[in-house]
Amino acid sequence: MTDLHRLSIRELSEGLKQAQFSSRELTEHYLKRIAHIDPKVKSYVTVTAEQALAEADAADAALKAGHAHALAGIPLAHKDIFCTQGIKTTAGSKMLDNFISPYDATVVAKAKAAGLVTLGKVNMDEFAMGSTSENSYFGATSNPWALDRVPGGSSGGSAAAVAADLAPIATGTDTGGSIRQPASFCGLTGLKPTYGRVSRFGMIAYASSLDQGGPMARSAADCAYLMNVIAGHDSKDSTSVNKDVDDYVAKLNGTAVKGLRIGIPKQYFNVAGLDADVKARVEESLKKLEEMGAILVEIDLNMTEAYVPTYYLIAPAEASSNLSRYDGVRYGYRCDNPKDILDLYKRSRSEGFGAEVQRRILIGTYALSAGYYDAYYVKAQKVRRLIQQDFLKAFENVDVIAAPSAPTTAYKIGANLSPNEMYLGDIYTLAVNLAGLPAINAPVGFDKDSLPVGLQLIGNYWSESQLLSIVHQYQQNTDWHTKRAAIAEENA
Repeated sequence: MTDLHRLSIRELSEGLKQAQFSSRELTEHYLKRIAHIDPKVKSYVTVTAEQALAEADAADAALKAGHAHALAGIPLAHKDIFCTQGIKTTAGSKMLDNFISPYDATVVAKAKAAGLVTLGKVNMDEFAMGSTSENSYFGATSNPWALDRVPGGSSGGSAAAVAADLAPIATGTDTGGSIRQPASFCGLTGLKPTYGRVSRFGMIAYASSLDQGGPMARSAADCAYLMNVIAGHDSKDSTSVNKDVDDYVAKLNGTAVKGLRIGIPKQYFNVAGLDADVKARVEESLKKLEEMGAILVEIDLNMTEAYVPTYYLIAPAEASSNLSRYDGVRYGYRCDNPKDILDLYKRSRSEGFGAEVQRRILIGTYALSAGYYDAYYVKAQKVRRLIQQDFLKAFENVDVIAAPSAPTTAYKIGANLSPNEMYLGDIYTLAVNLAGLPAINAPVGFDKDSLPVGLQLIGNYWSESQLLSIVHQYQQNTDWHTKRAAIAEENA
């Protein structure tokens, strides 16, 4: 019973069904680990122990009655951007430190309906703006592989919780790489689905045309199990697409790697700032896929230099609009003793939002202002279309596109990278969100400092099954996804 956190989702599901252990025992096991290990990692903002045990008991009853979902009784952690009824939902911000959601996000509701047990809500960059999880009102989360390093962001709490075995799976969101980059930094598998595949209802908005929820876990197989629960059309989300959903678990071996054409963008491997160890590990993983029968094809993605400026006009513009609702009037943080309505707005927002959020609101408001709207925002939207067309042209000749997930491994906490350095760290992930494509990170080794390196595979629209299948088969032939940080080996 001391090694329950080492089991895969399939093994946990079978163990629960065969009554080798109960959901209550499994949940208590994780709660003990959180109490013992998380003070060092700081991945959780809120631990919902009482609710988790009640949900575990309900799952045990359903399992006993023989009508339980495949994932009933398995614990998970939710990124603190998903609204959870009766539980604090902060988005990592002082602005929402007192917000108790009156409803569940669709992702949360689907997880509950499947009988999954919510261990709690995990840390993140404030309003999902950042790449380190240092931009949180609740302080920085540490990378389980090296506690003086960041876990990535904005879904850093989700990545750290899974990497430290403080949850077997977690939900994340990805607006410009916020699932894939922390998965890369923490040695996990993380899937950013096609835009519209997972409901955004109840997911606190950063940039509505870019945000997408997805799973984070140790393996592609574990991600597939959670995708089976959270994917699908939702009438409450006007951007949700009504399209048949695959059985991702059943299709884990559905894509033949033999004959698979993998596009290698030459621009991606010549980026200034690409770490030599990262490049080497990614190239080794591609060689492995080639040995498995894949065909590597050099391609051009000519719009690469436009990714960062385009994203950092569109995303802040949408953030400026989305975050205008936080005005100190209806809910969230309100300043003390405002002199008048203008003072209430100004002080509530300047006191409630952190520096990075304020920076992006200001950039976005500027880009949307009269006189600059056409020069910046409209032009960025036109370039966005060109970026999408660049990918679609590439997919005429290849099945998937390979890239690093990040140009480096995890940064030191407190490295104080300039905004420009931080934004350039997203070079490989941003375009996927701009184009609305699916992409996955897979762990493929370590750098000289024993920090994880990730390979990113980008697919055409609605190809989540294909991406999960390719990574699953790669993981059948390698063991990088099974490696554990020293802190994860500790027993509670």
